[in-house]
Amino acid sequence: MSIVKSFVPVSLRGYQRSWLTGDLIAGATLAAVAIPETMGYTSIAQTPIVTGLYTVIFPTMLFVLLGSSRLLVVGADSATAALLAAGLGAAAISGVTPGSQQWLAYCSVIALMCGGLLIIARVFRLGFLGDFLSASVLVGFLTGVGVQVFSGQIPDMLGVPKGSGTWIEQQWTMITSIPDLNWPTFAFALGTLAIILGCKRFVPKVPGAIVAVILSIIISAAVDAEADGVAMVGAVQGGFPPIGLPEGISMSDIADNMATLTAIAFSCFVLIIAQSAATSRSFAMKHGQPVDINRDIVGLSASNFAAGLSGTFVVNGSPTKTQILDEQKGRTQLANLTMSLIVLLVVLFFTGLLADMPKAVLGAIVFLIGVDLVDIKGLRLIAAVRKGEFVIAVITAIVVCAVGVEQGIILAIVVSILYIIKRQYTPNDYLVGVSKDGEPTYLPPTPGTQSAPGLIIFRYDSELFYANANRFVDDVEALIGAAPDPVEWLILDASSLDDVDYSAGKALQGLLDYLEARSITPVLARVDTSLLATLQKYGIDKRIGTDHIFGNLIDAYNAFEARAQPKA
Repeated sequence: MSIVKSFVPVSLRGYQRSWLTGDLIAGATLAAVAIPETMGYTSIAQTPIVTGLYTVIFPTMLFVLLGSSRLLVVGADSATAALLAAGLGAAAISGVTPGSQQWLAYCSVIALMCGGLLIIARVFRLGFLGDFLSASVLVGFLTGVGVQVFSGQIPDMLGVPKGSGTWIEQQWTMITSIPDLNWPTFAFALGTLAIILGCKRFVPKVPGAIVAVILSIIISAAVDAEADGVAMVGAVQGGFPPIGLPEGISMSDIADNMATLTAIAFSCFVLIIAQSAATSRSFAMKHGQPVDINRDIVGLSASNFAAGLSGTFVVNGSPTKTQILDEQKGRTQLANLTMSLIVLLVVLFFTGLLADMPKAVLGAIVFLIGVDLVDIKGLRLIAAVRKGEFVIAVITAIVVCAVGVEQGIILAIVVSILYIIKRQYTPNDYLVGVSKDGEPTYLPPTPGTQSAPGLIIFRYDSELFYANANRFVDDVEALIGAAPDPVEWLILDASSLDDVDYSAGKALQGLLDYLEARSITPVLARVDTSLLATLQKYGIDKRIGTDHIFGNLIDAYNAFEARAQPKA
C-alpha cells in the first residue's frame, strides 16, 4: 500500500470520495473562465490565440503531478505575459516581429529558461527569493501592469489602430483616433463588459466571459459583422499541441541574444516565485493545509518546461484563477486536471468555432482582467499604515506604465532589496523602562532620557552585522553621553540579537572599552544559548562577566536595584 501511495501526487494524497463531484464541477467552471481568459492573454504576449489554451493543458497537468499545493492553478498570467512581451519588444531582435513564428519560438525558449532557473532554485532551496519582493512593491508593480494591460486593449475595443512607441505615445495615438472608432466593434466590447459585469453582480456562479464569447460568435456570424469592419479572431489552429523544441530559430540565434533572453527569463522567474508562493501560502493557510514552496517550485519548473516544449509561453501560479477555484468549492488539483482535459477537447475539436469571434470581445475580457489588477484597495491600505511604502508602490506603478514592465520588475527587485538593507541598517531600537508592576516598557531612545537614574536599558531589534554595528554603538554612546544622571549600568536587551558577525564583534569590543573608560558596568539580558556561544568566541562573555549575563530582563533590573542599595 505504501508503494502505491508513493505514486499518488502529493496534491491528491488523502483524497476523499465526497470531494469528487465538487472538484469536477469546479474544474468545468474553471475551464469556462480559463478558455476566454487565456486566449485574451495572448493579446498581451502577442502570440497566436491557441497558445493561450496550450498554457492550461500540459503545464497544468505537470503541476498536478509534481506540485504540493492543492489549489494553485498554473497557466498563463497577465503579469508574466506583459513582462515577456515588454522584454522581447524592447530587445528589438532583428527580423522578429510580434505574433511571428520566431517571436513565439523566443517566448518558448524563455519558458524553458525559466524552467531551468526554477530547477536551480529548488536544488539550492531558494524558495525564499520570492520573499524579496515586498507586498507593497508587488502591489505597485501589479497595479502598473494592470494599467498597461487594460489601456492596451482599448484600441481593439474601439476598432482603432494601436499606436507605437512609449506608453504615453500609444495613449495619445488612441485618443486622437477616437473620432474614427468603429461603432459595431465598440458595441461588441460594451456588450461583453455588460455580460461579464452583470453575471458577476447578479449570477456570480455563471462564467460571464464564456457566455459573452458564445453569444458574440453567434451574433457576429448571423449579422456578418466582419462586413461592417469588425475585426475577427479568424481561423485558429486546432489539433494536438505541438511537442518538441521551439521551431523558427537556430541555436546561433539563441546564443546571439542570450543576454537579453536571460534577463527576461530572470525577471519572469522572480515574479513566478513571488506571485506563486504568495498565492499558494495564502490559500493553504486559509484551509489549514501544509505548504511546501520548494516542491511547488519543482511543479512550476516542470510546467514551464512543458510550456516551452508544447509551443506556448511562460506560465505562472494564477491568483485570479486560484480564487475562482476556491470560490467554486474545488478541494484538490483534480479540479485543475478536469479543466486541462476540457481545454484539450476544445483544442482538438472546437477551435473552428472561434473564427467568428470579434477581437473586441477578447479585448474587453482582458480589459477587465487589467482593471482587476489595479489594486486601489491595497494602495489605500498601504497609504494608511506606511506612507513611505505607499510612495514606493506608486513610483513602481508609474515606472511600469511610463518606462516599461521589464524596467518595473527590475525596479521592484532593487527597491525591495534596498528596503531590506535599510530595515537591517536602521532597525527599531528602544529605551526600555520598568513599570511599577515590574513589566518592561518600550520608549523611543531619545538622547536625554534614561531607564532609571544611573541606568540605561537598550534594545536593538536586529542582528548585529558589519553594516549596522557602528550605528548601534553610536546610538548607545549618544544615550550615555546625554543622560541626565551619570550612567552606572548599561543593560543590553539581547532578545532580538540573533547573531553577531566579526565586524559587530569588534564593534562590541570597542563599546566595552568605552564603558570601561567611564566606569560603566556592561550587562546582557535575554541572552539565548546560540548568541552566548558566539559571544564566547569573541571573549566578550569574559569581559562582561558571567554574573552580569541574565536570562531575563527583570532579573537584570533587580540586580541593578540590589547593587544600588547601600551596604548594611
